[in-house]
Amino acid sequence: MSNSGKSVVGQLRRWISEGELVPGQRLGEVAVAEQLGVSRTPVRLAFRTLEQEGLLQRAGKRGFQVREFSDTDVRCAVEVRGVLEGLAARRLAEQGLSSELHDQLANWIQKGRELLAKGYLVEDDVADWSELNLGFHGTIVAAAGSDVVGDAIARNNHLPFAAADSIILDTAWLEREYRKLQLAQMQHELVFQALRDGEGARAEMLMREHALIGLRYTEVLEGRSR
Repeated sequence: MSNSGKSVVGQLRRWISEGELVPGQRLGEVAVAEQLGVSRTPVRLAFRTLEQEGLLQRAGKRGFQVREFSDTDVRCAVEVRGVLEGLAARRLAEQGLSSELHDQLANWIQKGRELLAKGYLVEDDVADWSELNLGFHGTIVAAAGSDVVGDAIARNNHLPFAAADSIILDTAWLEREYRKLQLAQMQHELVFQALRDGEGARAEMLMREHALIGLRYTEVLEGRSR
C-alpha cells in the first residue's frame, strides 16, 4: 500500500477510535475521499484493510459501515495478541537465533533507530513505523516454528485494533507520539536482546508488556494520574 493509502487507513482508524465515526455509520468512498483530499483508490483500499481489521463491515453490495465493538473487546484482543506473541518470543529464544534471523531482526531495529534519530516525527513517519513494527513482530512469529501460534494470531488480527500494525498515532500530537515510539523502540531492542541471549521468560514478558503500549501508555505520557 502507498503512503497515501496508509495515511487514509491511519486517519480512519483514529476517527473510529476517538468516536468521530460511530458504530453503524455508513461510509462512502466519494465522501471520505473529498474529506481527506485524496482520490477514491486509497480510500477503497483503506476500507478493505479496515474490514480485515474488524473495524468496518459490509453494508449492502458496495458500502461499508463502522462495526460495533466495546472497549473491553479491544482490550481483550490486544491482551490476547500479547500472550500469543509472548509465547512465540519464548519459543524463539529457547530454540536460538540463526545468524540470518539475527540480521533480519537487527535490520528492523536499525530502521527504528533511523526513524527516530532526527528527534521528532513527521506525518510520513507514521506509515513507516507501521511497516517496520509489523516486520519486527512478523519476523518473530514466523520464526517461532508454530503454525498453531501463527494461525491464532492471524485470526486475532481480525479483531478491532488487535494487529501489530494497527497502532494509532495522533498526527495532531506528534511530540507525544514521538515519546510513545521511543518507548516502543526501546521495547523492541530489549526483546531483541532477550532473544539473542536465549532468555525465554524475559522475552515473553517483554512482548506481553509491549502489546499494551497503545492502551496503557497514553495516560503516562500525558502526565495524568487517577
